[in-house]
Amino acid sequence: MNIEQIREYCLSKPYTTEHFPFDEVTLVFKVAGKMYVLAPLDNWEEGKASINLKADPEYSEGLRAEYESIAPGFHMSKKHWNTIYIYKGELQAKFIIELIDHSYDMVVKSMTKKLRTSLNL
Repeated sequence: MNIEQIREYCLSKPYTTEHFPFDEVTLVFKVAGKMYVLAPLDNWEEGKASINLKADPEYSEGLRAEYESIAPGFHMSKKHWNTIYIYKGELQAKFIIELIDHSYDMVVKSMTKKLRTSLNL
């Protein structure tokens, strides 16, 4: 999976926007203003493609135990974020999409019921 495929997929999800809130190389996707994917573009340029995704802490533990390509979130809360090392080639595109969906769903679940209702999420 390349960064453009990830970008297109993220932008196809409801109420997703893209930003560079930290610097000019960290692409961030947000749903209704809350981050669910961070993609350090300089890593992609260096052949070390990775993304950071939000995840349920218990689910994260299982993922980290099963996959060498999934580690605690780099520069993020280690409990709630994972870094997915795409460049290692271990993870199939379909599974990466599932992880993005899980991150999106985690953020949506954390929203108030009123906000979810107003957005039809």
